[in-house]
Formats: sequence, structure tokens, C-alpha cells
Amino acid sequence: MDETRAFVKDVKRIVVKVGTAVVTRNDGRLALGRLGALCEQIKDLNTQGFEVILTTSGAVGCGRQRLRYRRLVNSSFADLQKPQVDLDGKACAAVGQNSLLALYDQLFSQLDVTSAQLLVTDNDFRDKEFRNQLNETVDSLLACSVIPIFNENDAISTRRAPYEDSSGIFWDNDSLAALLALELKADLLVLLSDVDGLYSGPPSDPKSKLIHTYVKEKHQTEITFGDKSRVGRGGMTAKVKAAVSAAYAGIPVVITRVLQGECIGTLFHQDAHLWSPVKEVDARGMAVAARESSRRLQALSSQERKQILLNIASALEANEKVIKAENDADVLAAREAGLESSLIARLLADGLILEKTSSPLGVLLIVFESRPDALVQIASLAIRSGNGLLLKGGKEAKRSNAILHKVITDAIPNTVGGKLIGLVTSREEIPDLLKLDDVIDLVIPRGSNKLVSQIKQSTKIPVLGHADGICHVYVDKSADLDIAKRIIVDAKTDYAAACNAMETLLVHKDLAGTGALKELISELRLKGVTLYGGPRASALLKLLETKSFHHEYSSMACTVEIVDDVYAAIDHIHEHGSGHTDCIIAKDSEVSDVFLRQVDSAAVLHNASTRFCDGFRFGLGAEVGISTSRIHARGPVGVEGLLTTRWLLKGSGQVVDGDKGVVYTHKDLALES
Repeated sequence: MDETRAFVKDVKRIVVKVGTAVVTRNDGRLALGRLGALCEQIKDLNTQGFEVILTTSGAVGCGRQRLRYRRLVNSSFADLQKPQVDLDGKACAAVGQNSLLALYDQLFSQLDVTSAQLLVTDNDFRDKEFRNQLNETVDSLLACSVIPIFNENDAISTRRAPYEDSSGIFWDNDSLAALLALELKADLLVLLSDVDGLYSGPPSDPKSKLIHTYVKEKHQTEITFGDKSRVGRGGMTAKVKAAVSAAYAGIPVVITRVLQGECIGTLFHQDAHLWSPVKEVDARGMAVAARESSRRLQALSSQERKQILLNIASALEANEKVIKAENDADVLAAREAGLESSLIARLLADGLILEKTSSPLGVLLIVFESRPDALVQIASLAIRSGNGLLLKGGKEAKRSNAILHKVITDAIPNTVGGKLIGLVTSREEIPDLLKLDDVIDLVIPRGSNKLVSQIKQSTKIPVLGHADGICHVYVDKSADLDIAKRIIVDAKTDYAAACNAMETLLVHKDLAGTGALKELISELRLKGVTLYGGPRASALLKLLETKSFHHEYSSMACTVEIVDDVYAAIDHIHEHGSGHTDCIIAKDSEVSDVFLRQVDSAAVLHNASTRFCDGFRFGLGAEVGISTSRIHARGPVGVEGLLTTRWLLKGSGQVVDGDKGVVYTHKDLALES
């Protein structure tokens, strides 16, 4: 046996995932022949003593076919002449799950095999008791030689966009299968596909080769993926992502077309790097190229850098107005910053002139959310400040990021080189980049709490950003109630997912007895905000008690709590806040001054919405992010946050010689324009 497949002899429990492309034909109907053959292979494995757990896709496609037919037979001729509205995906899932699982049950029954249906959602796995019960149920089923069949319950999923949203514990049935393999302690995960395995390029390309064993360090930069699945959510890209995740957690994975045979498909294994020679990862080459280009950029004059930005601005004119507006603001802010002027010029001693000048940090790694306009903002700031740049955007905006990157780098002159800005296309490259502390000088993550926390824990490179945006608004007993209503509604609802949105409303205890508190929460409820309470507020207002004050909802929800006074509010913020943005609403100037002086956050506001804490609104033109760090930059970070300082000393042969005869004048000189 091939040494890479030697582990198979010890396999007992197998999770098999069946993709939509496997269970359906080209016309979208169920492929009964393939399903029948699959059930026979699973029955054979079951008979041989293997414990088989099946994860299946195809419910939405199956339901869509049935609902299309139902809509057709119930439509009049006039109805058919009208534009047809797309069917609701959740309704398709509800109909399709019933049909698909009924078909599996019928096919397995013909083979004298019993199957069981288990529908799960992402939120289920957040419950430890659920996971314990899941293991007990599956163990009981397998002990009776029953085939558990899992599927994501799309019909009741709370995912914001069930077929696009990749947030959460799992995001499609490939990642669900990987999660189940880990949770249920499987010995092998098999991801069935409509091709033989993972190829070096699109399977239809004659030059593409089947990869026998996937080595992350070797293959992640060499593979060119084709289009996504014709009917499913992610195709081979999603399978590889799930396979890498499971394999590096200790579960061997095979992507294959068939279940039986020797050396079939593509193997993913945590020890794969020991079986194949690996060339150096290209991530380092990308970072080195960015640094070299950055140094060439630094050698250009201020006017030449400005000209590059003007060329980029011209190249972006064909894009959306909002992108152009952001880019123009970046260029304007960069011009007004006057980066080439000395910050301090000082006469150190007779004939010695000391200058403190601004200087680029070097190479920046920016990991940002799906919004493609962030790429334009960050690239403009980096070019104007003389920094090299590596960018990793969200996969949801992959095409937009790619074209923006091409337009911008094409506008950079050859004297600098387009490699000044590198676009990282694979999430798997990020861990390798985070190890390059000798060539990357600063990491700026713009995304979820989980992303920022993972990056901070995974690198020695300085990280600028914030892991949480737990922003508070404290309403003092002296507050103008009408002003308070406007501010708290805006702070929560203007953009609830923003990091500067209000997450906790603190109210002085005296307002609870006057009815003012109830007026405040009524305003929030009218806007659709779900309210949770701290111990005092939940008891008084009959609110569901929050599990933790240290929680960023990033949605139309917030926590309400009652505090004794401004000092109690400050203590609460320091204990449960994240040092991002906090606000006081008060007419009493002494109270507001105490709050402004003592709250240790990046931005502290008085009688104004927390949503004002933003680089554009603060006049920075654009921002690369908001920092809660106390070192280097804090709050909204614009072009100045991408600079450090250098000292330049100009003399005419002076020496220290024990400071004999040297008179240090430390006299400030006028700056030359």
C-alpha cells in the first residue's frame, strides 16, 4: 500500500459528504442512478463494520424543482407572461429536505439499511449541551448500524444570506462535514465530488494534473480554481478549505469521485509535508517585493508620489462615484498632510542642525472586510505615505478587489513597480505572512472580533486595531431627554454593525424613577432594537438578562443597565468596555468634565453620537482603521498613523570628545517651505 494511505487500515468511523453536483443532474433534477450507487457503496462499508455518517447537500435544488413545478401548475397564462420572481431559498430548503431525505430512506430501505435524519444549524453548535447530546445520539444510532444523515437546516437558518454569508462556525455543508468529523471523532472525512479529486487547474484544462497528496506549503500558491459549483455553494474551493481545516486538526480527508479503490482522489493529511519535498512559500517573496518597491517609492520626491496618486485617480474614474469620492478625499488629505516637511528643526549646537522628519513604517499587511472601497482608501494612504502594502480582502468582494488592485498597480510607474501593493488571494496564506516579522512592519486587521483576536495571538508583528467595539452611552440625570433620545437612537441604529455603534446604554438611577428610562427604551424599541438588561435594569423593566456586559452585538440589539452616578458609569466602562468610543449625555458641565477626563477610551464624546468617531468625519480624509492601542496611534488612524520619525543631523566635522568646548543651544529654527 502507498505509504500516504497506510493510515486507512486503522479507520473505523467515516464521515462522507455528498455535494449538490453529485446528487443532481445537469438539469437540476436528482440523479437517481448516482444516488442508488452511493447508497450501495455505503451499505457495503456498513456491512464491513465501518461506522458511516453521511452529510448531504441537494435539498435546496430538489425543493426548487418541486416549487417551480407547483408554481407552474398554479399559474394562469397571464401569470406566466409576467417576470418570474426567484423562489425563496428557505422555502426551497423546507420542501427539498423532506423530499431528499425521503428518497434516501427509500433507497436504503431497499438495501435493508436504516437511516436517520438530523438537521442542524450554525447556532446549535454554540451550545455545549447540544454537542454532548449530538455525540450520544450518533453513538446510539451507529451502535444499531443506522446511517445518520446530516444536513444544514437552511429553512430556519438565521444566517444573514444563507448562500453567501461565510461567517459563523460553519458556512456550507463542506465545512459542516469537517465540523462533524471533528466533533464526532471520525477517523476519515470523504468529500465526494463530480471530479476525481483536486487538480492543479480547472479539470477541463488538459494541462491540469490530479494532485495525489495535497501539501499546503507547496500547492496553495500553485492551484488555479475553476468556476464554483454549477449548482452548489462553493465547489472545489469550499471543499479544499474544509479539507485543510479538518486535516490540520488531525482528521485525514480525501476528495474523490468514488468511495472504493486504492490511492483514489486527493489526500489531505497533517503529515503530508513529510511525504513530499516543499519549496519555500511565496508569501515571503511577496512581502520582500513590497519592501523593495517601498524603498524605491521613498526615493521619489513628494511631487512624484503625488503624480502617482493622480494617475491612480484618473484610472479609477470609470468606477462607482462613491469609490471616486473616497479616493479624492484620500488624495486631498495626503496633499494637505505635507509629509515631506520636517516636523521639528532645531539648532543643536554651533554648526550642527538636527531635524526630526516623518518616515514610512515600511511594509503594511492589511486584512479588511468585504467592502472593496477599503482597498482604495488604504492603497492611497500607503502610496502617499511611502509604505509597501499587502492586502487581503473578503472573498465576497474577490472580483472587485482584483480589478481595483489591477487598476491601481497599473498606474504605478515602473521606477517603483506594481509589486509595491500585493494582493493576497488565499486565506491560507495569512498564517505564513504573520510569521514574517523581519519584512512586515505592521498588521492592521479590519474585521470581526474573532479575526482581530486570532491575528493578535498569531504574530510577533505589531498589530494596530481593536478586537471589540463595545461602545457605551451614559445618560446622566442632568441630560436633556430629547437630546438623549436622538443620540441613543442614532448611536445604535445609524449603522448597527459598525464598530462605533452603541452596545450598552447606561442610565442614572434617578431617571429610572421618573419614567425617563422607559421613554428612552421605548424610542429604541420603536426602531426595532432588541433590548437586554443588566441585573438592575432587567429586574425593573422585565428585560431578558444579558449573559455578559462584555458583548458586541453588531446588530439591532443592545444592553441597558442602571448605575448610581457618573463614577459608577466610569467604573462600568473601564470594567466591561473595550476602550473604543464612549459618550456622556449631560447638561451638568462638572459631571461631563469628570467623564471626559477619566474615561480611558480612544474617543470620549459629550452630547454627541458615538457614530462620529470615524476618520472621514474627523477630517482625516480616510482611515485604515480605528485603534484602541495606547502606543503609536489611537482612535481613527489616517495617513499620520502610517508614519514614524527619523532624526537627521547635519554637521561640518564636529566630534563629541567628552563634550569639551561644545555649547548645546537647542534653539528652534524656522522650517523651510
